[in-house]
Amino acid sequence: MSELSPNRQFRLPKIKAITWIGIVILVINILFALLPGLFTNHDYATQDLRSRNMPGFWHPEGSWDHPLGTDHLGRDTWARIVIGARISLIIAAGAVLVAGTIGTVLGLISGYVGGVTDDIIMRLADIQLSFSPILLLIAIIAVIGTSLLNIILVLGIVSWVQYARVVRGVTLSTKEETYIEAARSLGMRDLRIIWRHILPNVIPTLLVIAAVNASQQILNEAALSFLGLGVQPPTPAWGSMLNEGQDYFQVAWWNAAAPGIAIVIAVLGINLIGDGLASRR
Repeated sequence: MSELSPNRQFRLPKIKAITWIGIVILVINILFALLPGLFTNHDYATQDLRSRNMPGFWHPEGSWDHPLGTDHLGRDTWARIVIGARISLIIAAGAVLVAGTIGTVLGLISGYVGGVTDDIIMRLADIQLSFSPILLLIAIIAVIGTSLLNIILVLGIVSWVQYARVVRGVTLSTKEETYIEAARSLGMRDLRIIWRHILPNVIPTLLVIAAVNASQQILNEAALSFLGLGVQPPTPAWGSMLNEGQDYFQVAWWNAAAPGIAIVIAVLGINLIGDGLASRR
């Protein structure tokens, strides 16, 4: 049997070392979300006022039983960080899905149909861009309430414009290609052309946008939780933990530092993945 030539041998795609760091960070956060019991044996909601504001392992009075210490109610900070990862990832993934779906559909319609339809969709995008995203988020959440589903929907609705504009641009250039004209001449329906020929050209760009947008959604969720408009207690969220910890910063700085560092690391990991995807386009 003849040997495989070098150009036919299977090779794993080359991924930059910095991108691997982002992948590892994301995988760890996903494991936190899916299997919190592997990382902590404490209940995030259990209170012990006798152990409140206890320092972590780095302090002589701390212990490895509470590696990041406890908060003002004696709840284990590490357990709350782990559970907070679940909330952040669920909201980020859900918001990206909602924003990506709305933006992709409207972008495809706008770019492919053109004319008055294009003008209407782009003017709606311009109107939304005229408002500050965080102020828009606060205003809508304050009106409709702070359930998990509401937060995901509002974050998604406020973030669709970026997807729509990019998808529209790719669609406008792709629909002028010769193979698209050939497909039309063969009687292929518009919906099938969009699905088979235009959408595949959009997906690589969408992946990059989704990665960047996911990190932004984590920050948005943290901002809402910090302001008391995110997921409500006793469910922990990194933003609400940061808000609670600032009141005790002088005596228990770790209660604010831990969720702040968790937010930075999670956002950094996703951005590193986004940079890796962008460099491979």
